[in-house]
Amino acid sequence: MSLDLESISEATSGAVGALLSTTILYPLDTCKTKYQAEIRAHGQQRYRNLSDVFWEAISTRQYLSLYQGLGTKNLQSVISQFVYFYGYSSFKRLYLKKSGSKSIGTKANLLLAAAAGACTALVTQPLDTASSRMQTSAFGKSKGLLETLTEGRWSEAFDGLGISLILTSNPAIQYTVFDQLKQRLLTVKQSTGSSPEALSAFSAFMLGALSKSIATVLTYPLIRCKVMIQAADENDDAAKGTQGKRKKTMAGVLFAIWRKEGILGYFKGLHAQILKTVLSSALLLMIKEKISKATWIMILAIRRYLFLSRVKKNYK
Repeated sequence: MSLDLESISEATSGAVGALLSTTILYPLDTCKTKYQAEIRAHGQQRYRNLSDVFWEAISTRQYLSLYQGLGTKNLQSVISQFVYFYGYSSFKRLYLKKSGSKSIGTKANLLLAAAAGACTALVTQPLDTASSRMQTSAFGKSKGLLETLTEGRWSEAFDGLGISLILTSNPAIQYTVFDQLKQRLLTVKQSTGSSPEALSAFSAFMLGALSKSIATVLTYPLIRCKVMIQAADENDDAAKGTQGKRKKTMAGVLFAIWRKEGILGYFKGLHAQILKTVLSSALLLMIKEKISKATWIMILAIRRYLFLSRVKKNYK
């Protein structure tokens, strides 16, 4: 029973951290996504840098459009982080129980994190696709969640699923690096007589930033490819009136990037991706570290309350 409660505690604190970090950084995320989704020859680019997206929203007085799709993104973030942390925590405890080991090696940790990431992608892919379409729609013209998901075939809600499954290596690398660095830092603290119970907010932030930077650089070409596959078409209405929406494929998008932007196009927006994801992941892990103990105490209190209520009921 304790295994389940500890997994739920990990998942809950991770979900709360995701909700807060996503909301705080959402305007940056919208600008980053629209910038990544554009693929044009260098002389025809609408957005020459990340700030162009932001100033477009300001100049057209579409300030609130920087938050278009926030509800869907928050829902997707909370569910994905809950599923990921619950699966990751459960898989780790199951592995330790079955293997009889006291610790998990790097290779096993990567496999467990990838398995948790795959489960997360399967559950949340429609929300991920919908949020990308909302963010890349013209400012002020974003549709609601239900309308976005039902405007095409149901299979289109899973656009980019294959890449999402490949990209499970991203959080796998991130959380493995974070866990390994965290354990080493806590071991150093313990050897110097400091409290080894939890990381400080600053340490958690720095470790989160470093681990996410490594994962982002290694997987960025696929990250941009997925955004472009999921992005809303600028001429959706015209396309519907003629031959319908053309299916985007990973090979097609990668070739289009090469043809129009060259090899550097695979890394267009890398600085924006690192800025957003590093801040987001660092905030998430920092918040999770600081509230995990309180979450565990709250879950134990609820469990005790339910137990006492059941005992009283049996005595009546």
